[in-house]
Amino acid sequence: MKLNAGIVTAKLAESKMFYTQVLGFGVSFENEFYLLLHTPKQEAEIAFLLPQHPSQQPLFHSPFQGQGMYLTIEVDDVDHLYQELKKKGVEIKIELRDEPWGDRHFAIQDPNGINIDLVKYQAPQGK
Repeated sequence: MKLNAGIVTAKLAESKMFYTQVLGFGVSFENEFYLLLHTPKQEAEIAFLLPQHPSQQPLFHSPFQGQGMYLTIEVDDVDHLYQELKKKGVEIKIELRDEPWGDRHFAIQDPNGINIDLVKYQAPQGK
């Protein structure tokens, strides 16, 4: 089984720019109403679809409303990525921090209002 998340949004161009230029995603496929992007190592994908597109069934017409969704992206070097994104001027929503359960992470937000948690999983301190 393989999962890819799909976001119904009018912001295809903004989404493409954000994910490719900020996070280094690649384009798997795109046309005038659909955009499929993949993570740098092609381990996962995310899709964006124009709302109300006549090629799609009504179930896929309503746009995402910008709340109640997040993505977690595990990275090898969260400190390096944090510094890179700060240099690019990306707004950091949660500053880089260590959690008691072991995560080292920070968060940003995409143009659609999707919160993105960028994390390096590690064992909790003292365990």
